[in-house]
Amino acid sequence: MASNNDYQTKDITFPDQKIVEINLEHEMQDAYIEYAMSVIVGRALPDVRDGLKPVHRRILYSMYESGLTSDKAFKKSATCVGDVLGKYHPHGDQSVYDALVRLAQDFSMRYPLVDGHGNFGSVDGDPPAAYRYTEARMAKIANEMLRDIEKETVDWDPNFDESLKEPRVIPSRFPNLLVNGSSGIAVGMTTNIPPHNLREVIDATICVLDNPEAELDDLMEHIKGPDFPTKGIIMGRSGIRAAYATGKGHIRVRARTEMEEFGNNRTRIIVTELPYQVNKSRLVENIADQVHDKRLEGISGLRDESDGKKGMRIVIELKKDANPQVVLNRLFAQTQMQTTFAIVMLALVNNQKQPKILTLRQILDEYIAFQEEVITRRTIFDRRKAEERAHLLKGLLIAQDNIDEVIRIIRSRYDDAKEKLMERFGLDEVQAQAILDMQLKRLQGLEKEKLEAEYAELMKKIAYYNELLSNEQMLRGVLKEELTEIRNKYGDERKTEIGFVEDDIDIEDLIEEEECVFTLTSAGYIKRLPASTYRAQRRGGKGISAQTLKEEDMVETVFTASTHDFILFFTNKGRVHRKKGYQIPEAGRTAKGTNIVNVLPVESDEKVTAMIHLREFPEDRYLVMVTRNGTVKRLQLSSINTARKAGIRCITLDEGDELIAVRETDGEQAVLIVTHEGMAICFKETDVRCMGRDAYGVRGIKLRDGDYVVAAARAKRDHQVLMITENGFGKRTEMDEYIRADGPQNRGGYGLKGYQVTDKTGPIAAMKVVNENDDILIISDDGTIIRTHAVGINVYSRTAQGVKVMNLSEGVKVISIARTEREEEEETVLPPAGEEGESTPETAPQETEE
Repeated sequence: MASNNDYQTKDITFPDQKIVEINLEHEMQDAYIEYAMSVIVGRALPDVRDGLKPVHRRILYSMYESGLTSDKAFKKSATCVGDVLGKYHPHGDQSVYDALVRLAQDFSMRYPLVDGHGNFGSVDGDPPAAYRYTEARMAKIANEMLRDIEKETVDWDPNFDESLKEPRVIPSRFPNLLVNGSSGIAVGMTTNIPPHNLREVIDATICVLDNPEAELDDLMEHIKGPDFPTKGIIMGRSGIRAAYATGKGHIRVRARTEMEEFGNNRTRIIVTELPYQVNKSRLVENIADQVHDKRLEGISGLRDESDGKKGMRIVIELKKDANPQVVLNRLFAQTQMQTTFAIVMLALVNNQKQPKILTLRQILDEYIAFQEEVITRRTIFDRRKAEERAHLLKGLLIAQDNIDEVIRIIRSRYDDAKEKLMERFGLDEVQAQAILDMQLKRLQGLEKEKLEAEYAELMKKIAYYNELLSNEQMLRGVLKEELTEIRNKYGDERKTEIGFVEDDIDIEDLIEEEECVFTLTSAGYIKRLPASTYRAQRRGGKGISAQTLKEEDMVETVFTASTHDFILFFTNKGRVHRKKGYQIPEAGRTAKGTNIVNVLPVESDEKVTAMIHLREFPEDRYLVMVTRNGTVKRLQLSSINTARKAGIRCITLDEGDELIAVRETDGEQAVLIVTHEGMAICFKETDVRCMGRDAYGVRGIKLRDGDYVVAAARAKRDHQVLMITENGFGKRTEMDEYIRADGPQNRGGYGLKGYQVTDKTGPIAAMKVVNENDDILIISDDGTIIRTHAVGINVYSRTAQGVKVMNLSEGVKVISIARTEREEEEETVLPPAGEEGESTPETAPQETEE
């Protein structure tokens, strides 16, 4: 259908309309900031004063308002949820119920604030029953959260429809933010505050009250560290101290275990406590999966014997020949039997106007200042009430002293008795009304004595309140007494143990540094062995057996590095893992090695496709990554300097693509990419801008149908490009044929022919950039490695076919090469034809950077 877009101004105008021109960018910024602050203040972050988010505060206040205190009968949770939704919290019922459930879970809250009756979930991750089945009321300690709220101790705000008032913060007569902790994700920020022991936190608060100059060491004499409801063991104090000193830190929490002997000299591991927020059933399932996948060895049986009476008991039975400590260490390293709790002590300060990361001392200072305000406002309220009562009693006493005249005035007046009393005795309206409302029994002499005693008592209270308001030390003394009372009433022993960790010894100091060859097979078996195991042979040699392989397995990657180097493992899915060289298990020359899943936490369909080594992560170094489909990406090396157990993403890949090569650069290199069909392209790495870890990258080379990238390297003048084909042919080509006089090519093209691929040569298997001082390790898919001098391979032009470099058995192909420093040959008697050319080890080779 045709449309007419020729609008006239008069066609889109309306009566009394007003058009305001605004800057779209500024309007979007303002709108987003407003939204972000709404989430930060209204949902995700706790107030430093009461440690509650709005939904938790509304639940507790609604229960208090409805009379669901700890001394009353339980009521259906649906009652509370409905009150909260209808009066204060215009969100989904499930979010309110989930918050109420968490307040009642003794495995989530160190001191639950809601007393739940019914199924409120379990540590196994079982969901709670629907709110029509469960019942709830405030826990006893929650009464302390709301005590004195009726005495104008806090500010009030209108609810969503301005029909009611709700407290902006509740009095919280104990430091709930530290005691129960909090976690939440806002816009651009997150908080994760662990729970603590009530007794320790109050002792630290009193320490600050007694000694305003108290420092962190003084506070940590009282607060030993977080105290989780699920108990467990915190390993070491350094992370705790860092969190308390800066507001951020990491602590390791470990399950509590013990060893039991059973059967015929066998051992089983018993788990009785888990780290905070670990799902027990998922943990058991994860252990079983790892045992099934042979990532955890030495375990013969696994079952959960936990019950409500005996508590938690996970039984892990070990094989007879298993080392219990080794298995336990594996469980800590590979499962949630040991977790890291990242502490971020972020809370709202300045009357909920500013989110701020706080130290331990700052949290205590904020809480003390709030409690001083609460006590001050409570005292002002009590003083006003006492003064009002004393004022009224003063009028009643006047009436008692002149009772006959008062009665006469009341009896003789028709409608102005109040005014006459005010005029005759100098009373105000409140006092006169109280006299008119006085019962006849108050005329007794005994009642006068009671009034006089009450008046005297009120005058003492008023004097006390005035003194309290004028004496800061006295006010702090009251706070100290009230905190002590709460500590004595609700305090308990610490649940979480702080484990002692000896000063870490750098394990590298105990390991001799040596150069090793690292090999990885297509089936995922990795090993290291000294590089001196392989001696140099002449071109065309048969090589020596480097590895005993399973049927249909083949060696894919070979790499030389020091035992003290960092080895970065890049997977085909674009993730990178970091290990030290000595952390890779050493094996004999013909051993198959260790499955990579026992070294790295890789998925079943994930494989390592690139490995590089380095000593440090300087800011001025970069990584150039190349994928099978020709995408290239440049990344700052320091951005992957992390020891995260699960690894990190270094590139985002398109569907069907995979990472195949990674090279370290100084930011000024040229990049050479070679494809399976012999095409090659060379361009400056600065043609690729530096990107973030999650970026996709850009096109490096355009590929023809069926072709794909097999290798990439740094292009260096005065070096040669060495290409080896799958059928064992190879050649060197001068780099000047790729880096021409007018400079490298531009990225994104098809490139130049780099090798004359034929049926005899086979397609390209690997490529390295070499010079005359290099040796080459050539590896075939049957596990054979040959070492030869690079200069022993002839130099040909780009379009030549090359020469035979390695003799291969029928059906065997070359799959990889590695470059090392040249090793001088010794005269050696070679074995007869057809036998392996083994010899005594020579000096260990040193791989050089491409």
